[in-house]
Amino acid sequence: MMKTKIAKAKVFVTARFKSEGSVLAETVRATGVGFATRLELESEEPAEKVAAVVRNAESGCYVLQTILHPVPVERAFTLNGAAFDPEKK
Repeated sequence: MMKTKIAKAKVFVTARFKSEGSVLAETVRATGVGFATRLELESEEPAEKVAAVVRNAESGCYVLQTILHPVPVERAFTLNGAAFDPEKK
């Protein structure tokens, strides 16, 4: 591993969402408005070594990478064991 000693780490994450419309009218829409992260570190290691740890941590974070680089989502639905399309009325 990287053998970089981090004495203390605190991560703060803020996620902002909004929703509009009506559930009864089937017009509800949920939206992600934004995300913010703050990382506070304490270490006696050189900044370059700590920076490498931070880069690796962010690059290896599935959630952060999915937000930064959205991927296709495959969806399938069944009703009583049979496939169905909830978009059809």
